[in-house]
Amino acid sequence: MTALSVLDLVPVRQGCTPREALAESAALARHAEALGYTRFWVAEHHNMEGIASAATAVVIGHIAGHTSTIRVGAGGIMLPNHAPLVVAEQFGTLAALFPGRIDLGLGRAPGTDRATLRALRRDAMAAESFPDDVLELQAFLAPPEPGQMIRAVPGAGTEVPLWILGSSLYGAQLAALLGLPYAFASHFAPDALDQAMALYRERFQPSRQLSKSYAIAGANVIVADTDEAARRLFTSVQMRFVGMVRNERGLLTPPIDDIETYWTPAEKMHASRMLTCSFVGATQTVERQLRAFVARTGIDELIAACAIYDQRARFRCLELLRGLSF
Repeated sequence: MTALSVLDLVPVRQGCTPREALAESAALARHAEALGYTRFWVAEHHNMEGIASAATAVVIGHIAGHTSTIRVGAGGIMLPNHAPLVVAEQFGTLAALFPGRIDLGLGRAPGTDRATLRALRRDAMAAESFPDDVLELQAFLAPPEPGQMIRAVPGAGTEVPLWILGSSLYGAQLAALLGLPYAFASHFAPDALDQAMALYRERFQPSRQLSKSYAIAGANVIVADTDEAARRLFTSVQMRFVGMVRNERGLLTPPIDDIETYWTPAEKMHASRMLTCSFVGATQTVERQLRAFVARTGIDELIAACAIYDQRARFRCLELLRGLSF
């Protein structure tokens, strides 16, 4: 049985505020916990009107504080945007508050556009030091060495589990080399998924944190009572991805009856390629799709992004998805 988790971008819906989005995310996490999901991750994105998870460590604390058993974490923190010591202190604090429940996924992309990258005071070359930054962060979270001059307080000795995130072969190779679990962002960048998974498993080297490879893949999952209802709910996701193509990243919009009236053929081709790893339909439809996906990729865990406009439909999606066998 494949482990099952939730990736939530804390979507700000049209007609709602970030405060409401954060409350809805916490409510969704409580629901996922009650249903037995493994983990609930949020991600670092900046300057995006429709995503309220920019202050990712703060959001994790909010969600962990409203739940009691589910693992909560970052999928992920864009490490080149931050000093490793600061990340160690933030997640060490979270681990002190919520012991045994915090995950720290790490990415090397900026999580934003070029103008916002400059506003973050990020060095354009910072990604080049990503492997060294991961090792530095790992050292700050490890038990302190005698005479160690700089310690993360809290943080030192917490050994918060690290994950490498990626959408290319780079992350797969790094995760394998460091013996860390790997999460692939196939929910929006699916092209290298199969090759990355094979490379990660082939080159994996056991480490103190992990004795054998462990891989997650992200997917957009919309399950409803009928195929037609699920396809309609999915139009909110499709319009969001068309917005990326148009460079218009706004609020999450209500679903529409006919997506073909919304996008051009070129936009449809581009958005549909990014959404290749999307599983939409009633339970039998999605179960069949997910069984084939897991058999193809060999993943250990699926993390589902369910960007549905209506909160009740999101709850229903998690209920139906949890009942599937794949």
